[in-house]
Amino acid sequence: MKPSIIASVIIGLSTSLTLLAKPRELNYGTKESLELAIQDLINTHGKAYPKGPAFLKRLKQINDEKDLAKLRKEALMANPAIDFDQLLIIERSVNKRWLPANWQCNSSLPKTGHNNNISTLSLKDGSTKQIFKPEGGKFLGDLELHFDADKIMFSSIGEHGAWAVFEMDLKKGAQPEQITPPIADIDCMDPCYLPDGRIIFASTSGFQGVPCVGGNDIVANLHILDPKTNNIRRICFDQENNWNPTVLPNGKILFQRWEYTDSAHYFSRLLMHMNPDGTNQKEYYGSNSYWPNSMFYARPIPGSSNKFITIVTGHHGVARAGELILFDNNKGRHEADGVIQRIPGRGKKVEPVIKDRLVNGSFPLFLHPYPLSENHFIVSMSLDGKHFGIYLVDTFDNIVPIQEANKNALTEAIPLRKTAKPPVKPDLVRLDQKDATFYIQDIYAGPGLKDVPRGTVKTLKVYTYEYAPRKQGGHYAIGMEGPWDVRTVLGTVPVNKDGSVMFKAPANTPIGFLPLDAEGKALQIMRSWATAMPGEVVSCVGCHEPQNMSPTPRPTMASKMAPKKLTPWLGTKPRGFSFHREIQPVLDESCVGCHTTELAKKDGRPDFEDMKKSYFELHPYVRRNGPEGDYHLLTPLEFHADTSELVQILQKGHYNVKLGEESWEKLITWIDMNVPEHGTWTEAPKGRGSKTEEFLGRRAETRKKYAGLEVNPEVVQNPYTERKKFIAPPEVTENKTKPETSKHWPIAPDKARAMQQGKTPLSVDLGNGSKMTFVYIPKGEFINAEGKKELVKKSYWMANTEVSLEQYRAFQKEYKNGVYDMHYKDQVDRGYYMNDPKFPVIRTNWDEANAFCDWLGKKLGKQVKLPSSSQWEWACRAGSASPVNYGELADDFGKHANLSDVNMKKMAVKGVNPKPIKNPPPHLDFIPKRDDVNDGVLHLAKVGSYQPNIWGLHDMHGNVAEWTSSDYADDKKTVLGGSWRDRPHRAAAGFSLGFRPWQKVYNVGFRVIIEE
Repeated sequence: MKPSIIASVIIGLSTSLTLLAKPRELNYGTKESLELAIQDLINTHGKAYPKGPAFLKRLKQINDEKDLAKLRKEALMANPAIDFDQLLIIERSVNKRWLPANWQCNSSLPKTGHNNNISTLSLKDGSTKQIFKPEGGKFLGDLELHFDADKIMFSSIGEHGAWAVFEMDLKKGAQPEQITPPIADIDCMDPCYLPDGRIIFASTSGFQGVPCVGGNDIVANLHILDPKTNNIRRICFDQENNWNPTVLPNGKILFQRWEYTDSAHYFSRLLMHMNPDGTNQKEYYGSNSYWPNSMFYARPIPGSSNKFITIVTGHHGVARAGELILFDNNKGRHEADGVIQRIPGRGKKVEPVIKDRLVNGSFPLFLHPYPLSENHFIVSMSLDGKHFGIYLVDTFDNIVPIQEANKNALTEAIPLRKTAKPPVKPDLVRLDQKDATFYIQDIYAGPGLKDVPRGTVKTLKVYTYEYAPRKQGGHYAIGMEGPWDVRTVLGTVPVNKDGSVMFKAPANTPIGFLPLDAEGKALQIMRSWATAMPGEVVSCVGCHEPQNMSPTPRPTMASKMAPKKLTPWLGTKPRGFSFHREIQPVLDESCVGCHTTELAKKDGRPDFEDMKKSYFELHPYVRRNGPEGDYHLLTPLEFHADTSELVQILQKGHYNVKLGEESWEKLITWIDMNVPEHGTWTEAPKGRGSKTEEFLGRRAETRKKYAGLEVNPEVVQNPYTERKKFIAPPEVTENKTKPETSKHWPIAPDKARAMQQGKTPLSVDLGNGSKMTFVYIPKGEFINAEGKKELVKKSYWMANTEVSLEQYRAFQKEYKNGVYDMHYKDQVDRGYYMNDPKFPVIRTNWDEANAFCDWLGKKLGKQVKLPSSSQWEWACRAGSASPVNYGELADDFGKHANLSDVNMKKMAVKGVNPKPIKNPPPHLDFIPKRDDVNDGVLHLAKVGSYQPNIWGLHDMHGNVAEWTSSDYADDKKTVLGGSWRDRPHRAAAGFSLGFRPWQKVYNVGFRVIIEE
């Protein structure tokens, strides 16, 4: 059964637990595992575990499995940490879906038709005693026991048929009372007791929908309730669901958050922690990690606020249940860095597998772990994929049945005993304020801006997200290969020379940051958000720094000043970024005169006159992250505006078009905001059954009631009703200067070949099993692409291909090219891997290319360099005066170069684990290309795959553009040759681009020369 973005119920059913034909057999432990466990209990508890030595003695004499099982239960149930006689459990029939899918909250479950109850389970004799069973087959779950063990909370169906949180006094045995307000269109669930008597729970008051399913599943975020006053305040403002709040021993709240602002949504759940009042919300585990996909029911190890046990599971596939994994975030917070072990799985390394249906086929399956210590856990476990029993498990691979699975599922086991209250953390929130303060000590600290020189970041652009309402949303709802959510620029603030910045921004608002260079272009994109409570001071050490990174103990420039107010973007009120209100006026004023509908019909140029088409005509010239990108931290400047053809065209003076400062600002912001089309949800496409205006109206009401916010993002602040008049640029004056000539140019092919006569190619051993071949390039003169005569005074040897990844690894052993971005959503991997050792090396900056030259030069005892632009163009042409060395621009380049060809259609994909669409429609197949040519590959080709030029040089056109030693403009270096993403005119011999010497560019590599 395939998922549907409409029928979320069908998706949910397809992700329920799979019943095996018969229960699988499981090894409950060996003599060795039991010996280790007993010895550990002796070492840990000493005299409090008096029978330990006797247990070891008995163990040595046992040879029978039944006797071993008996001793296992006796010895491990004697654990002093089991200082209780009963467990609270929920017993339920498995004939009704009772586990939400891994993207859902309880709102997506059937409300009735369940046979479930809360009971006590005796450890002494295994008997159960029912405490509460709801009427009418209503669901109950999310069991929570108070620290004093005198009352419980749970989720069920309340008044008006909405999900609600109930509380029940265990001492009095009275009927449960609903403690969340009875509001028919707001669900409440997943409660957590706080040490000060308040309650945290999840609520759907934000009227948000899960956008990847068209908003048909509802989003619940965390709120805090004071039972004394019944006051409710929203404390999380997240795009997607929050799950499983629980109190850490240090008094903070641990919970799971799901986010996918432009990230791979199958993998982007992470654990967060915060103060109970919602302040200091920070990553706890898993940011930018593909594994674990999900971490449900996480609980801290007693006495530790860093070690935790959780259920690791996937996105699709098995719902909520999964593998039992023990972590310590002091070891690391990324992927498997913090893993202590899988249980069972002693001594086995846990690999961070990238897989959607992560635990399909995994055995056994676990739910609802409750840690007794760092080594011992009570957990629900299933041997058949459907029925669950209660078990005691440990890190030594012992499993003790407490109550084995029967026809029902026994879940959510909690020891019925008092537990120590964590310390009460005082509230830091100041509800009389509307703003919060954000402080970044040094924006260059951390990996987010790795290798970006100090002084590059000039300003910070601050923006927010407006999330999809219920019954609306999707990966193409706001823009084509654009953002999931509406983006609103709140303003900008200057960054100090030391990298520090402090500013005020709205509280109770998801905030994103973009560090900008001197031209206002983003050096990194955040793809996440920070949320601050009213009056809070949010402090960061740097950009994407690890959470355990300590601030430098020194005053900063920002710390010596009052927090700055944001400078309004373009001097106006914040508004959702709309292409039709921000970019269309730029097109009307600067472009429409030449890009009319009539001319577009004649020669196929983009049509910017027709406002229904202009967005779809312009966005193909922008390279961006799209709705889902590589979830790992991106290379700085990966999607910098200068890597987009649109910006490159304008920077080259496109027919004398010169944009004003405001027009450039709008265009760059559009690119950095991930090319949105719509600036409000009212204007965005509606789903079936959508009630956009109603839901947005209710959102505004609850936003004011629970967050004190009085904003209406749907108000159009800058309507574009009267189109701007086109202002024609100055005419391009004809260059009357005659092109220079040379009697030695062009060079006939036979003569060009003869210039290499007697010069056998050189082969250089790089020492790692790879070799590099150099061909002789004679000296000479030529007329360059600008019509000027150039003299190459000395001959030299040039590598016959660009440097391959394999060759570069002789210099940097562990270097990886990384991945290329995939279009669409539902991605099950990082993208298109570019790590074939025969591919050209990419994302090496100019400085690194020169370092390779220095290394190779020392190895060979010769002068190894990057070619100058003159040396490069002379070698590329090999005597040809044509723009491309294989003929003319209109010629078939399929055997000669890897350029943007018909294979680019394969970028139009769909489906889970997206695959190319056969004959894709134009709106999906939009990357500019020559679709009359087939060069055989989509992205990179192995070096040397295409026919060489006359002088034996491969790939001088396409595959990757190449660094040269020549200056470009400003502080940039010249790049020549074009790449797989370019059409022939952008890969012509003299077509150049410029990038900063420290910038790693996705499609730029290099080749080297040896000077004689």
